[in-house]
This record gives sequence, structure tokens and C-alpha cells, in this order.
Amino acid sequence: MKQEPMWGYLLHLGYNMWNDVNWYTEYGGASDTLRCDVKLWDELVRFMAKSGVNTCVIDLGEGVQYQSHPELAVKRSWSAEFLKKKLVRMRDAGITPIPKLNFSTGHDEWMGEYARAVSTRWYYDFCKEIIDEVVDIFDNPPLFHLGMDEENYHNQQDYSHVVVRQNDLWWHDFYYLVDLVEKNKSRAWIWSDYLWDNPETFLKKMPKSVLQSNWYYGRFTPQELDGMGIKSYSILEENGYDQVPTGSNWECSENFGRTVEHCASHIAPERLKGFLQTSWMPTLTERKYRHLEAIDLVAQAKRRFM
Repeated sequence: MKQEPMWGYLLHLGYNMWNDVNWYTEYGGASDTLRCDVKLWDELVRFMAKSGVNTCVIDLGEGVQYQSHPELAVKRSWSAEFLKKKLVRMRDAGITPIPKLNFSTGHDEWMGEYARAVSTRWYYDFCKEIIDEVVDIFDNPPLFHLGMDEENYHNQQDYSHVVVRQNDLWWHDFYYLVDLVEKNKSRAWIWSDYLWDNPETFLKKMPKSVLQSNWYYGRFTPQELDGMGIKSYSILEENGYDQVPTGSNWECSENFGRTVEHCASHIAPERLKGFLQTSWMPTLTERKYRHLEAIDLVAQAKRRFM
């Protein structure tokens, strides 16, 4: 029986992914209180199920009271048991929950003091403990999203503390994280934008076992098609990588449908594992309609292209 493609949505439990400032200044920087409304979470899960979303990638961050690292929790962080109950409800609604912890140094504010200990033995121990615990909470998920996007100076230039791993160190740490995930019998999944600035190195060193999510949030106009954001879909396809292309209503509402249309015609069906939609909004009531719009755009694309 052919497996249904992924029609996914990224939902934030934690939101402390940025350092001193954030490109979305209303929610800039880290908070000592969880930015997640439980009632809205439940409403969005119901709407996802109604809209045909079959996968939810959950950005965990500081949103969990981890037993291995309770110091990461903020006010109102969810207990592991509470999160497990929410995951059961997702599964009952026909949605597969997938964990995400972003290990990019540009998006690791959720790590607390470990964000300032990158590539040390303390950091490596931390990564193992937190990944092992999350795999247990999610009951051995098929996929584990590691983030790994935007680790460069451009995206940290306004931070007080800048960390950019380069060359073999980036790959050493990346392989370590992938190995931790695979030892837990999950498949590692990352954002693919390392490819944009380092195509030769990426294609030489990136394992085919790692699921790729290239992302592009524009309108796919003729003028945009030659940029690496769009061309990377074809580069990944030409080199045999499995993909879950990612769109967003961050810049425009047309993006997700155009992402689906473009990628369906440029990626072989056996390597096109589905699509992921993002809004990059915290799960807060004042951003409810951005979430609902983003999810509805998945439903529209699914009706049009399935």
C-alpha cells in the first residue's frame, strides 16, 4: 500500500530560538515564560486534522520540563507527562507528531548555558541526554528534526554572543547529532540551507540518510527562480536526496501552493516525501489567524495537487 505523502505543519511549543533580538521584534529574544496557549494548541490540532494535515513537527525548545535537564524549563513549561497526553491526542486525530530541537548555534537560546559551551564534552553529553529523553517522550518517532539552519554571522550579527562552527567542526558536530538520532532508530531531518553557501562541501559530505527540507518563502516569480533558495530543490533532486520542501505564509499567502506546484514537477515521487508548512508564529491567541491561514493553505494545496 502506497504511503500518503506528508502534509505537515510546524507548531511551536517553545519559542526561545533566538538570542538578544529576533527578526520578529514583537517576540524578540528569549522569555522566562512559555509562549504557548494550551487552548489554542488544542484548537489548532483539531483544525489540522480537519484540514488534512497528517504530520505535526513540534518545536520543543524550552517548552518541556526535561528530567535530564530541568534547568531548561521556564514558567509554564509542560511536564513530560502532559506533553505525552497531547501527543496521544494528536495520534488519535490522525496526526503523527515529530520532535524538533534546533541545534544551530543561531537558534539555540533554549539550551541555556549549554549554548555557550558548544563543541565541548559538556555540550556533547547534553545533546545525547536531551535527544534520548525526547525520543522516549515521543515513543520512538520515525523522524527527528535537528534544525541546523542559519548558522552564520549574518544571522547572528546583532547577538551579544556569536557562535559559528565552520568547516570540519560543523560536520563533526552534525555527524554526532545524526548518530545520536539514528542510534535511537529515528531518521535525522534538517533544514538544507547550508547547501546555499557551501554546495560542493554539502554534496560531498551530506549523508543520503538525512531527510532534507530546503525552504523558500517567496512567490516563485521568474526573477526568483535562479536564486539558490529555489534552485536547491533541483540540486538536491539531481543528487538523490529525499526531500520535504518547506513553505510559509511568513512573506505571502501564495508561497505554499507554489512550493507544492514547483516541487511536484521537479522532484521524483520516490524522493518527494511530502511538504511542510510554517508560520514561525508563537502558539499565542493573538497570532491565531496566522496559524489558521497557514493550515488552510495546506488544505487548499492538498485538494489541488493530490
